[in-house]
This record gives sequence, structure tokens and C-alpha cells, in this order.
Amino acid sequence: MKQIAIISGKGGTGKTTLSASLSYLFQNPVMSDCDVDASNLHLLLSPVELKQSYEYYGGKKAEIDYEKCTNCGICKDKCRFEAIDFQQDKYVINEYACEGCKLCVLTCPEKAIKLVENLAGYYYESKSPKGVLVHGDLNPGEETSGGLVAEIRKKSFSVGENLKKDVIIIDGAPGIGCPATSSVAGVNYAIIVTEPTLSGFHDLQRAVETLKKMRVKFGVVINKFDLNESVSSSLEEWCFSENIDLLGKIPFDEMVNLATREAKPIILYEDSISSKYIKSIYQKISQILFNK
Repeated sequence: MKQIAIISGKGGTGKTTLSASLSYLFQNPVMSDCDVDASNLHLLLSPVELKQSYEYYGGKKAEIDYEKCTNCGICKDKCRFEAIDFQQDKYVINEYACEGCKLCVLTCPEKAIKLVENLAGYYYESKSPKGVLVHGDLNPGEETSGGLVAEIRKKSFSVGENLKKDVIIIDGAPGIGCPATSSVAGVNYAIIVTEPTLSGFHDLQRAVETLKKMRVKFGVVINKFDLNESVSSSLEEWCFSENIDLLGKIPFDEMVNLATREAKPIILYEDSISSKYIKSIYQKISQILFNK
């Protein structure tokens, strides 16, 4: 079973559009949405049934035992994150501001504060027309997205093994932070989707540097290449000079907006210009991973 992660140096490059299309082109996949801060692959794959829901606990938060609390206010004075306020005759902890640093626990003279496991989000196993989709959502204000991505990937792998799937398509998190590195750790191949802008070029270089340090094999796709052919040429030349596989270029396609409004992968539209290029990219990936 191969794992393919589709990532980008920044958001909005067309990563999810390509992920959804590849999910339809590969014959026996598990789909995995690891962009937990802005999960949207399910919008294009349209799950018809929620098979299982799981709670994700990440980090810890402070909790006050009001039977022991004497309202001395030491915890509020010590909290460097301003997560404790005095409201309605008692001290209250703001769960969105609390970082679980434990300083309030250590300084409370009455031992009235403790750290408890924090429910940071949820992840799901859903049934879509194309197969199983594993996806999740991090609660607002939480910062343990890398941990949730790891849980989604473990569940995806378990489902894939049980159902004897051939490939896991991972819609990874953008950027080079913790959720992005968690999305690509240990995969067989990564696809970086970039766009022909100077910021896109810069973010591509950072993503490439990250993948090289992680020793992950990868290739590059330039999306909407014809919007700025000068920068596209520079991107191609740079990939060639760095000995990076250029898997393909996808032109700007107005039908992508239609596909998004209708919540369908662009690959399902036969009149789409971009779908033809995506099929060519799929063939190259299949040749790299399966020698097809």
C-alpha cells in the first residue's frame, strides 16, 4: 500500500482540487484529509455516511476545584497568558487562552487547580462514493494540529490494511509547520502544488528544502501556469537545475469554479481543460510508484 501526500507551500494553490481528482483516478484508494485547520476535501468527495466518530485529546488545560479555591487571586497574578479572570465572584479559566503551562497549579497554595486532558477536536471515518474518507476538525484555538494529523494518518493506514487498499491519498496541510510535516512523514511520495507567483516560488523552495531534510521523494506540479508564463518558466528552470521531477503543469480552467460550486472533483467534467492535464500527472505518478 502506497501513501501519496499532496501538499503546498501556501494555501489556495489547488492542492485539494488535485487531491480529489487523484482520489477518483486511482482505482482502490483510501482518502485522508490532513488539513485539519481547514478541512474541505469532504466537500468535493461528498460522504454519504458517517461510519465512526472519534474524540481527539491533545494537550492539557487547567481546571479549578471551587470547593478548595479561596479566591486568593494568586493564579490570576501569575498567569502570563492572561487566561484567568475574576467573574461572578470566582476565578474562571479561559480554555482558549490557557496553554497548560502548569504555573497556576504549582503556585496555588490550596492545591485547587489541576491539569486535565483537553478535548481538542474530532476525526471521522466516512463512506463516500469513491470509498473510505478519513478526515477531522481541530477545535477553534487549539494548537495540537500535528497530533490530530498523526491520528488521522494512523486510522487511514489501519482502514487501508483492513480493506486491502492499494493507495492512500493524503490531502496534506499547507506550509512547512507541524501539521504539514506530520502529513508527509514516512510517505512513499509527495506532490508539491505551486502557482506561478513570486510568493508561490518562495514557498515552493521552502517546501522542497523541508522534504529534502525529511528524505521524502517528491515531484512538483505548477497549477494555473498560463497566468504568468514568465514565472512558470523560472519555476521550470529552477526544478531542472535542482534535479526535481516536474510532474506536470495545469492551465487555468474556469470550469474549476463550476466544479467547486457543484461540489464535485474537476476530473468528472469531460469538457474541462485541466482534467486532461491531471490525467497525465496521474500517469506519471503511477509509473513512479507502480511502474505502470
